[in-house]
Amino acid sequence: MTDKVLIPVLGDQLSHGLSSLKDADLQSSIILMMEVSDETHYVKHHKAKIAFILSAMRHHAEALRERGWNLDYVTLDDPDNRGSFSGEVTRAIERHKPNTIRVTEPGEWRVREMMDNWQDQFGLPVTICPDDRFLATHQEFDDWAEGKKQLRMEFFYREMRRKTGLLLDDNGQPEGGKWNYDAENRKPAPGGDLMMPQPIRFQPDAITREVLDMVATRFADHPGSLDHFHFAVTQEEAMRQQRNFLDHALPQFGNYQDAMLTHEPFLWHSLLSPYINIGLLDPVQLCHEVEQRYHQGKVPLNAAEGFIRQIIGWREYVRGIYWREGPDYVTRNHLNASRDLPSFYYTGDTDMQCLSQAIGQTLDHAYAHHIQRLMITGNFAMLAGVDPEQVHRWYLEVYADAYEWVELPNTLGMSQYADGGLLTSKPYAASGNYIHKMSDYCQHCRYDVKTKTGEKACPFNALYWDFLARNEEILKGNNRLAMPYRNWARKDDVEKQTLRDQAQRFLQRLE
Repeated sequence: MTDKVLIPVLGDQLSHGLSSLKDADLQSSIILMMEVSDETHYVKHHKAKIAFILSAMRHHAEALRERGWNLDYVTLDDPDNRGSFSGEVTRAIERHKPNTIRVTEPGEWRVREMMDNWQDQFGLPVTICPDDRFLATHQEFDDWAEGKKQLRMEFFYREMRRKTGLLLDDNGQPEGGKWNYDAENRKPAPGGDLMMPQPIRFQPDAITREVLDMVATRFADHPGSLDHFHFAVTQEEAMRQQRNFLDHALPQFGNYQDAMLTHEPFLWHSLLSPYINIGLLDPVQLCHEVEQRYHQGKVPLNAAEGFIRQIIGWREYVRGIYWREGPDYVTRNHLNASRDLPSFYYTGDTDMQCLSQAIGQTLDHAYAHHIQRLMITGNFAMLAGVDPEQVHRWYLEVYADAYEWVELPNTLGMSQYADGGLLTSKPYAASGNYIHKMSDYCQHCRYDVKTKTGEKACPFNALYWDFLARNEEILKGNNRLAMPYRNWARKDDVEKQTLRDQAQRFLQRLE
């Protein structure tokens, strides 16, 4: 007699090829999908993020049923819902009397620690399958990292290129002779009437409308808006968005991936990360599609390489960092930053146009692209000395693609330098000049980006020098900051004090 197997499938595991489903018997397996309040409340997730995940889960459940699976689906408003994964597995065991539990490993430490207790808690054999939707196993990443003082993504990325063969010539060398074309991917967006590609905006169906109504009522105090909900919620819709990006936006993605424009939240970006991270799209298959467009002459090399690097390089790398560093990574605070996150991060109500734009579109769409996250919201928080754990919590709350495994290293390490340089060779600190170069935000701002002091001065300018000054003992030995510190040393004492006073007056107004 075949053992009855209970297979819990989590909300970011919406892949038909999930490892726990491979070789599972349709007749003797029960898939358990659970909407639980623990997952909606451990931080106050953006309303649209909650709606996206729940709608995608419900649509995926329908697709699994159509494929013949026995499915047990627990909705958030089920009166008997116990509100946690363990509580709902307990109820499912009572209903189905399985002989064993089989599950794909979760993406986050807090859930993994919960699963590790299941065998003792339930008195049943529990198999936790590796998540093979990623290229690098935990052991492979650990083996690569072993003995290295600094874990630079560039060298790990090359290993992933070799492993996949992506953008390698017949001799195993990188296409075009270079591994990385990032230097060609930093152009500001062009002006004029150039038509920009537009993502597909999917109309909510009956399932999604029901979810939206529930979220609007149940999560009214959570940040963000549902008015602009446009997400794909099925694999078919996610594939349509993928094709739209490949056809219309990818050719210019490389040139303008760092650019920012007022009232243009999407530009040439893919908007595919929510679908990759939730499981609706296969990241490696997507990268092969991008490579094929390059070989067909439809996409320049800097666009193809830049996009592939984000997927098999950076995405895989931050996952490796997350699992290697452990659950206490979140507590690191190398720069001893302690200021509270400003309230305008939840309203967008600030005279700083760059922050107003990046935060405003985040609240509207649960989306901002990587430069807005790194060099606008992240840069400001670091310059202002905001507690990195509060910054981490905000990023985890407001972005539809944010799960702790991918968000935490990006925020704590890349954006806030709170891990002391494990991910990056220097803090990503910048004055207003960088924002002026890469965007048109400064043209529409009440502050003057070229002014350092006075009422009209761009706050980023004095904050930048104040950041260097207050962290000099920690950062002065960093070779990549040698030039900024030489420039600071050349200023006389009066100018230094004037800049620091300007920064302190602004920070006091924040409080």
